[in-house]
Amino acid sequence: MSKVKNYIISKEAAAKKLRRMAYEIVENNMEEKEIILAGIRESGSVVARAIQKTLAEISTIKTELLVISLDKKQPREVTLSKSLDFNNKVIILIDDVANSGKTLLYALKPFLEFHPRKIQTLVLVERSHKTFPVHPDYTGLSISTTLQEHIYVEVNGEEVMGAFLA
Repeated sequence: MSKVKNYIISKEAAAKKLRRMAYEIVENNMEEKEIILAGIRESGSVVARAIQKTLAEISTIKTELLVISLDKKQPREVTLSKSLDFNNKVIILIDDVANSGKTLLYALKPFLEFHPRKIQTLVLVERSHKTFPVHPDYTGLSISTTLQEHIYVEVNGEEVMGAFLA
């Protein structure tokens, strides 16, 4: 018997939320010519590609996409898919779900060796259990959950299929 998933965001709602966040990015970065989108592997990079695609449709801001790799349980090593000069750049750090803020905090590590003009954060779902001082600038959905509940963003290839509570 298969378990029924308790969806909190459908595929259609996720697409609308991603589009809204892309418009917010444009509003908050109108003066910028280029933005670096840094998606945290796996689902965060799919969210980042969806944002990049929408930004290309609605604005003239050039985007560069990076994928950040780290062990979310023990985030000692953080690697980027490519090396760039992040000095005086706008970086948007993107993940699927913000739980404690720990992953987003550690994912900042490679950028701190530079002097970026601005670092912003984006998540599709934000939970209200912050134990680290990272609060997303762009949020698709904020939800209060118990510590025992988990939120999963479901992706299929390059598509965000929704988010569910388990």
